[in-house]
Amino acid sequence: MFSLAKNLNNIFIKKLIRFKFIKIIFITKSKITNLRGYFVLFLSFLSFNLSFSQLVINEIDSDTEGYDNLEFVEIKSDEPNYSLNGYLLVFFNGSSNGADSSYFTLDLSSYQTDLNGLFLIGNNTLSPFPQFIIEDNSIQNGADAIGIYFSESSNFPNSTLATTTNLVDAIVYDTSDSDDTNLMDLLGVSVQINENENNNKDYESIQRLNDGSYIITTPTPREVNEGDGVFLNGINFYLNQNQYNEGESIELTITTEVPVQEDLSISLSLDYQNFNSDDYIEVDPFVIPSEDSSVTIYIDIIDDIINEGDEDLMISLSIDDEEFILLNNNLIVRVNDNDFIIANYGTPINPTYNNISNNYPENYYNSLQGLSGVDLIEAIQNIIANTDNVKAHSYADVKSILNISDVNPENSNQVWLVYSEQPRSKIDFQNSSNGIGKWNREHTYPRSRGGFNSIDLDSYADGIDQYWTTHIDSLRHANSDAHGIRAADSPENSSRGNKHYGDYNGPVNNLGSFKGDVARSVLFLSLRYNGLEVINGYPDLVGQLGDLETILDWNNLDPVDDFEKNRNNVIYNWQNNRNPLIDFPDLVDYIWGENQGEDWFFNLNINDIDLKKINFYPNPNQGELFFNIYESFSLEIFSIDGKKILKKNVTDNSFKHNLKKGLYLIKINTPSKTIYKKLLIK
Repeated sequence: MFSLAKNLNNIFIKKLIRFKFIKIIFITKSKITNLRGYFVLFLSFLSFNLSFSQLVINEIDSDTEGYDNLEFVEIKSDEPNYSLNGYLLVFFNGSSNGADSSYFTLDLSSYQTDLNGLFLIGNNTLSPFPQFIIEDNSIQNGADAIGIYFSESSNFPNSTLATTTNLVDAIVYDTSDSDDTNLMDLLGVSVQINENENNNKDYESIQRLNDGSYIITTPTPREVNEGDGVFLNGINFYLNQNQYNEGESIELTITTEVPVQEDLSISLSLDYQNFNSDDYIEVDPFVIPSEDSSVTIYIDIIDDIINEGDEDLMISLSIDDEEFILLNNNLIVRVNDNDFIIANYGTPINPTYNNISNNYPENYYNSLQGLSGVDLIEAIQNIIANTDNVKAHSYADVKSILNISDVNPENSNQVWLVYSEQPRSKIDFQNSSNGIGKWNREHTYPRSRGGFNSIDLDSYADGIDQYWTTHIDSLRHANSDAHGIRAADSPENSSRGNKHYGDYNGPVNNLGSFKGDVARSVLFLSLRYNGLEVINGYPDLVGQLGDLETILDWNNLDPVDDFEKNRNNVIYNWQNNRNPLIDFPDLVDYIWGENQGEDWFFNLNINDIDLKKINFYPNPNQGELFFNIYESFSLEIFSIDGKKILKKNVTDNSFKHNLKKGLYLIKINTPSKTIYKKLLIK
């Protein structure tokens, strides 16, 4: 506490001298007591004269293009290299929910301003590189405020009402919002600054002039707003490629804006998350020689024999010379593990059908035999919502499930994305507001349509052995039912939103490889949980999803493949229930389709043995199909959107075609059965 008072005392003395409120030639030891007395007398005066403060908020950019990954706050001291010990930066939310209270506090202790008296707080991708890093989208848009305080962080827990106590400087700003007069009063500020004054908020910032007024203009982080300032030589670096595989070398080139006057030593670190010194050969500090402006170094990534999964390294440079400034830093670089596992089945766009078995226990479905209508539905529900057996896990656990159930068969370090029909590294899971290049969890039956959301403890991933008891009325558990959740590209997930299927049909030019999977997923959920149903049309009532006619078409056009079978097996291992519409696809017709009301029997199902007996090759194909059927049969070929391309009676076991490249559905009608299979034309 004494050091806090002493620091404030020193600031007070400097201000009195600067503005000639009192003349002090020197201070003897005997006058310290009197000086402290003056400090107490004038403390209230200082609280209301912020324009004379040692530190000011020099520039703010609260709203930038895209995901707010270039926002920043810059503070300025009257003196260069000024210590920020004891100072806080506090952010206040002026919205009705924020109640003019704090939502974010930064302790600036152990930092100092630079040769120009500037200190930059901003996002990792900002250039020049900030002296203090904050997460993207940390600074709210307004009407809000930021204050510099000389205080302890314990005085500003979140939701602390704005105050002038220990306030050094403050700014109240907005992005074309109404003035928050209450927030202004709480901070003793008379003007609210509109960052969007010129209707170009993505490329402008609020900047303080020397007279204490503000202008809205092009952002200038780490630059003096008025005056030349001290030139700081900028350091930049770049790589020869965007990502690397184990065993490769990273070529790293470092440049300066102007040649260095003497040898400049630079240190480098790469450790980040699981990537450490076991994954690369150590790099010693290196030098940009005098009179030169660049150097190139090589970093060797170790090629081990362990499947650790893909990893990220972070290139972080550090320099000791204050006359240099980093223009970029903390660059995250992908290292792909080449020890991944390839599965014995295909991806949804290059499917296989007979390599994975449906691993349900003997007698698992016996209770369905010979039932129809409501009795068949209730018997299915008694299996998939059995309170004694079925387990519900947390929404956080679903991420772990998807890493296994939605694994890319061609690379075990990746997941396969529904809708966008492509793989993505498992470590690219979205953890922030920026979803570009990331994957997240997609509810095939949208939460807003179903009326279920996250529940207590849903944010804790506690593993396969920890679970909740659940039943058919536990609609809240639909939020974390892996049968209804898929790995998805984040932007595509946002595009889908809560649209009904039929209104949403996937990205442009998709192959439709997800459609049957999605159909059987949402139909399963309508059986599993009371309160959910799939109906025709595009309903607005919570608990209803459309369009049933579209979904039934998708079920037929995209038959069950090995990817979907494997997924069902994995989820069964976690939840102890299966999707019977994957094990027995014809159940869809007996509940919603053309066989509705008829008795269902096992012997009407096409089992794995039957599928192996009826097949064609090669697949993928380029001109002629050969079948292992030695009797006459009819053949129908459909485009993936359901349009019939041709129908032909086949009298031998071959068929020549001139189909264009793409994914097709083949319907084979034999005297004993009808089956659907996918065909890929290359």
